[in-house]
Amino acid sequence: MNYYEILGVEKDASADDIKNAFRSRARELHPDVNKAPDAEERFKELGKAYDTLSDDEKRSLYDRYGEDGLRNAGYTSGPFDFGFGDISDIFSSFFGGGFDFSGGYTQRVNPNAPQRGRDLRLDIEISFEEAVFGVEKEVKIDHFETCAECNSTGIDKNSKETVCKTCGGQGRVQQSAQTILGSFTTVTTCPTCRGSGKNPGAYCKPCKGVGAVEREKTISVKIPHGVDNGSKIRVSGEGDAGKNGGPAGDLYIILHVAQSKEFLRDGFDIYSTVTVSTPQAVLGDKVKVKTLEGEAEVQIAAGSQQGDKITLKHFGVPVLGRNDQRGNHYVTILIEVPKHLTDEERNLYQKLFEISKNKKNREDGGILDKIKNSFRG
Repeated sequence: MNYYEILGVEKDASADDIKNAFRSRARELHPDVNKAPDAEERFKELGKAYDTLSDDEKRSLYDRYGEDGLRNAGYTSGPFDFGFGDISDIFSSFFGGGFDFSGGYTQRVNPNAPQRGRDLRLDIEISFEEAVFGVEKEVKIDHFETCAECNSTGIDKNSKETVCKTCGGQGRVQQSAQTILGSFTTVTTCPTCRGSGKNPGAYCKPCKGVGAVEREKTISVKIPHGVDNGSKIRVSGEGDAGKNGGPAGDLYIILHVAQSKEFLRDGFDIYSTVTVSTPQAVLGDKVKVKTLEGEAEVQIAAGSQQGDKITLKHFGVPVLGRNDQRGNHYVTILIEVPKHLTDEERNLYQKLFEISKNKKNREDGGILDKIKNSFRG
């Protein structure tokens, strides 16, 4: 079953249609509600489908190449690519929490549990050639790293702690409310102790109690061949540091590819033009054209017309994730008509004109004779 069928939408569904379909299906399939043996697996598939179809780049790759296209493009994460810790997290991102087993609805918050760091985005520009053939780039990023002084706790290691009176050491405060959807219990981080359950004597000075410090870092990023404008590269673990020992987030690099003066790109195919003279188009000739690999000699067939195309197979862009596949290069023939002629050229063209005119008159006369003979018969 494909991703559109999993969500129950058509292939031309809008972003809102996809989001609404996911909301509806998620309520039905969430393992806390649906006790079918395969509910958890179906919920994971639902999340994977939504993760792909809600992202324009992933959806485009999936529509053209299927799941293989996603894998070739480097999207090899687990069932969800949201950065959530488990199945309940994706549900709570839409509905504010997860179902409890008593039939109520509660937000599951554990401020002392490990929390994944925030994902970061970095936009960089690369040349047309770098996108085609790939390149390794050094980029600078600013992100939060774990504070070595307090080991991400945010508390001065020499301070004495006491139990927080606001939350009684739980690190959370709870509020309940009745709504038309049932009983909602909202659990939030204690504002007094910031979720630690304890009141520190002092917060860590280097990180000001945050548990992480901002650093500038230079990293090397390998951009694969075949990427295009808007392609996204994920660098695992280079986002902000996690909390309470949680993993760091990821860095997402968005590529902006400069246009080429010689080539037009469409997917993995390349388009360009070559200008030839009228005699070359009429009689045929060998000419040189620019390709991604340098100059190449191509044959202009005798009798070529304006707009005819020459196909150079496998001279296009290397297919993303495939070392042995490339697109094609299509060269469009443009015939140049001279504006200024020498006397010699004019005389030759005049002779050619007269020959062509006489030939046409003979052909037209032959057609008339055939018509007359048909009436006579």
